Amino acid sequence: MPYLIDRIKESLAKEGLTPRTREARAWLMSKVEEMKVSNTALMRYADKSNTIIGKMYFYFYDPKTKEKMRYFDKFPLVIPVEEYKDGFLGLNLHYIHPKFRINLLDKLSETLNNDNYDEKTKFRVTYNYLKSASRLFEATPCIKRYLYNQVRSSFLEIKADEWDIAALLPAENFSGATTDQVHADSRKKF
Repeated sequence: MPYLIDRIKESLAKEGLTPRTREARAWLMSKVEEMKVSNTALMRYADKSNTIIGKMYFYFYDPKTKEKMRYFDKFPLVIPVEEYKDGFLGLNLHYIHPKFRINLLDKLSETLNNDNYDEKTKFRVTYNYLKSASRLFEATPCIKRYLYNQVRSSFLEIKADEWDIAALLPAENFSGATTDQVHADSRKKF
């Protein structure tokens, strides 16, 4: 099964670019800009009452207990891992630096139900799996509980073949701290 890092390298090779060069970074940034402009190519709407565990979503969120929180993400990028009657537990990738997001997705790709990266592709990961897999240390600061009645938009499902690009988008919207502060705090947890 191709890992996300390998897929990025393959994309760079198709463009005739060498990883970690100025040209490769410029190409990646152009892809990110394309996704910002044409985000419907990246996402499709999903009904929040029908969230699919193991997929990836963007949505707007307003925490119930925000006054007790040091900071929170108002526009999470989440992979739901467990569903409850009133919400779900998920991995919000925005809590870690993009390089750790890619590392985590690369490790999680071992749990994919197929290697097609199509509408049926999803992660087969649970909270118990995350707790027991010490090599998934990047996941620790990402595990968050979300309530459906605090979701303030439709879920925007990220297509599986765009997960890697979505993980690199600077789309986080933290309230109470800067992105750098959140990433520094999260880094202390692993």
